[in-house]
Amino acid sequence: MKNTVATLQQQKLDGDKITMLTAYDYSTAKLVDECGVNTILVGDSLGMVMLGYEDTISVTMEDMIHHTAAVTRGAKNALVVGDMPFMSYQTSVYDAVVNAGRLMKEGRCQAVKLEGGASVCPQIKAITEASIPVVAHIGLTPQSVNAFGGFKVQGKSEADARRLIEEAKAVEAAGAFAIVLECIPAKLAKLITESVSIPTIGIGAGADCDGQVLVYQDMLALFSDFKPKFVKHFANAGEVMKQGFTDYIKEVKEGTFPAAEHTFKIADDIINKLY
Repeated sequence: MKNTVATLQQQKLDGDKITMLTAYDYSTAKLVDECGVNTILVGDSLGMVMLGYEDTISVTMEDMIHHTAAVTRGAKNALVVGDMPFMSYQTSVYDAVVNAGRLMKEGRCQAVKLEGGASVCPQIKAITEASIPVVAHIGLTPQSVNAFGGFKVQGKSEADARRLIEEAKAVEAAGAFAIVLECIPAKLAKLITESVSIPTIGIGAGADCDGQVLVYQDMLALFSDFKPKFVKHFANAGEVMKQGFTDYIKEVKEGTFPAAEHTFKIADDIINKLY
């Protein structure tokens, strides 16, 4: 069944946990989609896990459109959310609507995600009024990592915790249909989830959110630059891949690959005529 904004909302009402994973290419999107994930996020995390940047700041609209279009060609049932990259929506409400429209029109996703709370509510309102569904993102917002002074848990003080609760309510009022909660204490994330009527998707925010999201390279142990505390390795695909690469190199060097079953035949009499 095709996942939609409406089906995700119903999952919250039913207490049916929402599953979200990232994908950045056609082949991976097909695999994730075939396993039955509810939502695929084409995250600007692609800057680090696909392009080798130190953070998400350098990711462009062209990067996001390129990867989002590939994912939407592979995903048939999951709702695909495209990330709005740094400075594609902060500059003005007009820019936000234009760039969200590009991501939908050219990337063919079904929703967009942008980071921030009260400060981006005008953008959320305008984008949703343009009939583009919006996922909000509060807590640790990686595009603001320089302002935060690093990747740090958010909402640990009373003032910050109250601010995050109010920001969740604000983005809901502005029209967001879901909220990503990143690196927030579990008990605070539970309070936020209970204080809004739209689904919350946690990443480093405990099990009481309405759903969870992980970067697929993290959960498959494909990305080894660093491992956040909130990541669990569900499979060690990185080691499997390295073993496959190593075996391939060995057999090519030894001349055992390609073997007879991997080659095409020609009649000996034809070959003899060529000498």
